[in-house]
Amino acid sequence: MNPLQQLEACGQSPWLDDLHRTLMSSGELKNLIDNHGLKGLTSNPSIFEKAIGLTHDYDDVLKEMLGKGDADDMTVYETIAIADIQAAADVFRPVYEKADGGDGFVSLEVAPNIANDTEATKKDAKRLWKAVDRPNLMIKIPGTDAGTPAIQATIAEGINVNVTLLFAVKAYEDVANAYIAGLEELAAKGGDVSRVASVASFFLSRIDSAADAKIDALEDADPALVEKAKGKIAIANAKRAYQRGKEIFSGPRWEKLAAKGAHPQRLLWASTGTKSKSLPDTYYVDNIIGLGTVNTMPPATMKAFGDHGTAIKDSVESDLAGAEASLAALEKLGISLDEITHELVLDGIKKFEEAFDNLIGGVKKRRGEFSKAA
Repeated sequence: MNPLQQLEACGQSPWLDDLHRTLMSSGELKNLIDNHGLKGLTSNPSIFEKAIGLTHDYDDVLKEMLGKGDADDMTVYETIAIADIQAAADVFRPVYEKADGGDGFVSLEVAPNIANDTEATKKDAKRLWKAVDRPNLMIKIPGTDAGTPAIQATIAEGINVNVTLLFAVKAYEDVANAYIAGLEELAAKGGDVSRVASVASFFLSRIDSAADAKIDALEDADPALVEKAKGKIAIANAKRAYQRGKEIFSGPRWEKLAAKGAHPQRLLWASTGTKSKSLPDTYYVDNIIGLGTVNTMPPATMKAFGDHGTAIKDSVESDLAGAEASLAALEKLGISLDEITHELVLDGIKKFEEAFDNLIGGVKKRRGEFSKAA
């Protein structure tokens, strides 16, 4: 087995953070599932922007939609995205069935510009769930203050949710409890909690990039503290989140749901491509392997890990004292992790909105090219 396949033996599911039409039509996705242990897939506006704007994969759809005068750019995008999500979900369906609804998911995001609107998010989640019409779909909802109640309501409707943009342990606690509350609502009205799943997407490399930049800006910083903190905050923060998750998904409240077949909400490690040249290219995979977790990797990271990664069982639980020492060192340096994570949420929403705007702009541009040619 290659390292990707070994992850399953360690209790972790590798997912791919990429989606484009040829991934399915070429057979590449099926090959990754059959021969490399791939268990799921995530998408986002940036991925669709590249797929639609920088390839010719969708020329036929764009030409077909050109003749439909009532099809605006948003409608064209959603037509493409929903078809790709459906195709990917169908390829993953055997994985989903084999895991009895515990894996094999494909994620589609609500519109980023409604991240701070609870009611709009709830409405969009239900609309996309109905439009895709696949049991192994996950609707991506940001774990913002407005998103958290929308997550609970969406789970209560029996809809799978991928909670995105999590950086702080406190935010993770909130969405984990929202998931449990949503399951309780669903059970109370006679719903089947065993057919609902959720992941909490905890971002990694962005935290280190932000923390390291603040560390580098310090003058006369204690070298010993810098050594303990630099490049280590994201993993330490994730290890703390993992321990907190073990506490949340135990005890009488959770056991009552588990007896009805409920699945724990799994932590999903996102932003796992290494940005710092001083770190190994598999850094955010090797060091964060844990039972009941997911790692969604960009193609380059997945290729690197499959080639020379190290599948160390329970690496997420190793050297917890060292992880806490790294977090303490950051605080002693006068840098607030709470401030970093707050800034990253705001920046993440902004980046998703910009990517979505660029995506719709790319659709408009490509449609214009075909309109001129016609």
